[in-house]
Amino acid sequence: MEHIILYAIVPIIVVMLAGYISGKKGIFNGDDSKKFNKVVLDYALPAALFVSIVQSTREMLAKDIKLSLISLVGIMFCFMLVYYVFKLFKKNTGADAAVSALISGSPTIGFLGFAVLEPIFGTTPSVALVVAIVSIVVNAVGIPVGLSLMNASLEKQEIASVSAGGTATLKKKRPSAWLPVLHALEQPVAWAPILAVIWVLVGIPWPKWASPSFDLIKGANASLAVFSAGITLSSIKVNINWQAILGSILKMVVMPAILLILGLIFHMDPLNLKMLVVAGALPPAFSGIIIADEYNTYVATGTSSLTLSVILFIGFCPLWIWITDMVLHSAAI
Repeated sequence: MEHIILYAIVPIIVVMLAGYISGKKGIFNGDDSKKFNKVVLDYALPAALFVSIVQSTREMLAKDIKLSLISLVGIMFCFMLVYYVFKLFKKNTGADAAVSALISGSPTIGFLGFAVLEPIFGTTPSVALVVAIVSIVVNAVGIPVGLSLMNASLEKQEIASVSAGGTATLKKKRPSAWLPVLHALEQPVAWAPILAVIWVLVGIPWPKWASPSFDLIKGANASLAVFSAGITLSSIKVNINWQAILGSILKMVVMPAILLILGLIFHMDPLNLKMLVVAGALPPAFSGIIIADEYNTYVATGTSSLTLSVILFIGFCPLWIWITDMVLHSAAI
């Protein structure tokens, strides 16, 4: 636990605090944070995922099929659970619920995955595969589903608004549900790990001399992502309310618990299970806040939930590792 706190959590707090102070002093602002995020999502993270995965083997990929299926089922179950729970509240629209799911139903694996997992579990292809698989679920499945739910709700609101005004109901062609999926797959953070997996399955040897070309930009992934997160938090107004607290509970307690239960039921590899539980306990996805800001939907509460979860992660990260170790030890006995 001491190692986890000193080598995984404290560095994140220090770098995030540096970003926060820089934002408060006006050295950087929210627009700068978006640019930093783009560097992470379009360059640093794809490079880190690609070069790490291509160094694995077919045997490792075959072993991780169970990891992939449990990640998909567990994370998307939590995603839809958050959506339907928040949709029950009268003040929330379907779009609000969709943003809640994009935030509290998705871990920020792209920004904090390597920063948290590597200091705890080491710089190995196994860590990269966990980050890649969860990233694909969040970016290529969760975001398209969330955007589809949001667009459907906003379209209904627009039609209802026009009808209430005494004008004929709008009749416009609903955009294809596949468009968000295709858009997500166009992003480097989605296709880079998929390309790497195909590379390994085909059996093409990865030349060692090619790795340094990726390592330089790869090294900026964790530090820049955490620094950018600090800037983002400095540029938003935090107002903790009961919905923000509920979102944090669903994200920090329910998601890792469900992933742990599924992993135990289907006898996942213990190390993969520990990494998956920690990935599930990561704070909410920053991409959800970016989408909320673009659509001007549920921004304040979503941001408050994100901030609260980042604070809670300091305690929940070592707690979930301890719980997972205890459960695995009991199961082995």
